[in-house]
Amino acid sequence: MNPRKKVDLKLIIVGAIGVGKTSLLHQYVHKTFYEEYQTTLGASILSKIIILGDTTLKLQIWDTGGQERFRSMVSTFYKGSDGCILAFDVTDLESFEALDIWRGDVLAKIVPMEQSYPMVLLGNKIDLADRKVPQEVAQGWCREKDIPYFEVSAKNDINVVQAFEMLASRALSR
Repeated sequence: MNPRKKVDLKLIIVGAIGVGKTSLLHQYVHKTFYEEYQTTLGASILSKIIILGDTTLKLQIWDTGGQERFRSMVSTFYKGSDGCILAFDVTDLESFEALDIWRGDVLAKIVPMEQSYPMVLLGNKIDLADRKVPQEVAQGWCREKDIPYFEVSAKNDINVVQAFEMLASRALSR
């Protein structure tokens, strides 16, 4: 009998303040959504065990603060990570425009620096009506960088599991 392989993966979730990183993480790990907003100071860590194929994965997911003043401290948490979720708010154009900075910061801090580092992009808050970032624009950004894109809603649990598990699968296959 072949016992399941066990693998620990460190994943990070990054993006501008207020895009819903903590909400996405709580929806994925605890299946909960909180209406009240609290800024993440530094980072918090949640874990989840999943099974992909014949492998048991323990995901350690680092939720990083999106405030500019914490960026240098937060970037120290990127080291040793196996994959990254980049998140933006589809109702906030600035959060989308900042993605190049967030992505560049992550790629500069991981060791060794590599372009094949697994990432996925999440356009969050698709449940809201006042969309500012067209889906085609986000898809085009992802095509240029060969990054999978998911339209998600942490509030309504749309595509959250699929996005996290796609990243876990890509990180595992490295």
